Amino acid sequence: MLALKKIVVSCVLLLVVVSCSAIEKDLSKADPVAMKQWQDMRFGMFIHWGPVSLTGHEIGWSRGAQTPIEEYDQLYKRFNPTKFDADQWAQIAKDAGMKYMVLTTKHHDGFCLWPSKYTDYHIGNSPFKRDVVGELARACKKQGIRFGTYYSVCDWRHPDYPKGSPAGKTDKPNPDLDRYIEYLRNQVTELITNYGPLSTMWFDVPIEVYSDHGDPTIAMVRKLQPDILINDRAYRHKQDRNKVGDYSTPEQRVGGFDRQRPWETCMTICRQWAWKPNDNMKSLEQCIQTLLKTVGGDGNLLFNVGPMPDGLIEPRQVERLKEMGDWLKKYGDTVYGTRGGPFKPGQWGASTCKDNKIYLFVMNWPEEGPLQIPAGPMKITKAELKTGGTVKMSRTEGTIELDIPKDNRDPIATVIELTVDGKAFEIQPVILVPKSNSVASEK
Repeated sequence: MLALKKIVVSCVLLLVVVSCSAIEKDLSKADPVAMKQWQDMRFGMFIHWGPVSLTGHEIGWSRGAQTPIEEYDQLYKRFNPTKFDADQWAQIAKDAGMKYMVLTTKHHDGFCLWPSKYTDYHIGNSPFKRDVVGELARACKKQGIRFGTYYSVCDWRHPDYPKGSPAGKTDKPNPDLDRYIEYLRNQVTELITNYGPLSTMWFDVPIEVYSDHGDPTIAMVRKLQPDILINDRAYRHKQDRNKVGDYSTPEQRVGGFDRQRPWETCMTICRQWAWKPNDNMKSLEQCIQTLLKTVGGDGNLLFNVGPMPDGLIEPRQVERLKEMGDWLKKYGDTVYGTRGGPFKPGQWGASTCKDNKIYLFVMNWPEEGPLQIPAGPMKITKAELKTGGTVKMSRTEGTIELDIPKDNRDPIATVIELTVDGKAFEIQPVILVPKSNSVASEK
């Protein structure tokens, strides 16, 4: 009997060990529920801001370039953005149809927008003194916007980080990377514990940092918040960047069609990440089409604004974002909660799908004749023009022809809703080539 009890106890202990190991293993990957929620949001606001806005030059990169290091590092002593209103920023994001926000809490210049206890180089020691990260985290929660933090892995000001300004091209005299990584982890811990739960920890420029430092950092982040998402810039992988973090981050370009690896295009509304006077701003057409091509490729769009030194987001940028929000109020159901495809983005436009619906965003019609799409394995039972007017649908052998009077074609994107007799996501993705109206299947 005693021997049997020992066997039972041993089995129970073994199950506990196995269960704990399984939980630990799960922490190395994104929580699937959190990942789906993030993908469903599709559109977020990126914010690059700090004392550098006083100069109108690029954040981090202008240190030691356009602005001498000694002058750059003293900018915070004049940084007093008295018009900063976290509720206003969150409302701007909400009015734009954005569902989440990522703030540069610390860029490559090392300045922190929260009063970190691990450095004196922070907003609490500026004339402004207020905790920007804390105020914005609370405002986003109040407005129903998910909040995430950008944190630069590199720090060109910190003496322990090996590289310095300009642009990480100089070597520090006595760096200590192990000690710097401890500093990094302490600050990341502050962000998660003081301002979480966060939607994401958005790392950047991990020069000199590899898996021996990066993997333990990711493990620490997961233990602090198991459902947090981590991008692909936590450290440099020697073979494949796609093996880092939970999602890829193509920059200043729309990523390629990819349903396997989640991804997020980060792009500026103007040309510069930080505020620049009279910077060239994208048109409404460019903004909407960028969003649709991104979502049509199965990605998210993290769209950046650079607030001014007084704390206001430039009015013309606010107006452009509101125009995007107005568009999404009409057609948001074709963007939020959808997946990319089955017709891959191309010169013609893009598509998304959800349940038994396919949404076509036609940006360029064929010069002659209707748009042709493959008949496919599922029957299209209905075609509806969401942007107003009627769509004529006809079937020929192997193809479906969609034609719309020119007066009903929207100059930004004509939105057509197709209903199929099955799950649209299960349709094999294809490439549309409008010039020849031919179709190529994905291999």
